[in-house]
Amino acid sequence: MTAAAVRTTARVAGAAAGALLTLAGVAAAPAHAAGYRYWSYWESDGGTPWAYATQGPATARPADGDAVGFRFAVSAEADDTAKPTVAPDFARICADVAAKDGTKRIAVVIDFGGPADAPPGETPPAKRVTTGCAQVRPDATGAEALAAVAKPLRYGSGAMLCGIAGYPARGCGEEVGAEPTAAASPTASEKRDDGGGPSVGVLAGGAAVLALGGAAIWKARHRG
Repeated sequence: MTAAAVRTTARVAGAAAGALLTLAGVAAAPAHAAGYRYWSYWESDGGTPWAYATQGPATARPADGDAVGFRFAVSAEADDTAKPTVAPDFARICADVAAKDGTKRIAVVIDFGGPADAPPGETPPAKRVTTGCAQVRPDATGAEALAAVAKPLRYGSGAMLCGIAGYPARGCGEEVGAEPTAAASPTASEKRDDGGGPSVGVLAGGAAVLALGGAAIWKARHRG
């Protein structure tokens, strides 16, 4: 290999490494760097305190006597997400709904949040919290329990819950400050990486940088 080829190889390798480090820096940025507005989903098993759900309402299947909660708020990470402001009191919420064979009863709490959580141009319902007792089939999901007491519901891609009882009217999990429009309402799957690690786009970008860098190095060597 000639001296010129060596210098070219070094420059290309350095550029590829630098670009990859930049991507890695983006991927490693703390998840709490930005907040997001979204409906969080909470569970209570037989009267226990609210616990952040490990799966979405479209797949979770609460048992008879459980409570499910939905809270709209600005949050950065799951561990700082605001809980519903009403306790998961199944006995009180479902007191007027008698048990029935072939069904289960789920207490549902919906907390629309306060004005500080509202997207630009929208106002939360005057009644901040509503509750209901859903009497549904034994294998019903949390989403079906919610639909039994509150409509309309609005979902985005990936079964992301976007709106309950018409609130908010548009958008889905936007970063705070990113105002949705009536024509385009990005979903949470487009805005955030729930796993906390590098997003698919970042990883794909890093692979592309390495691939392009490797190809350039190969060509430089063969030119020499």
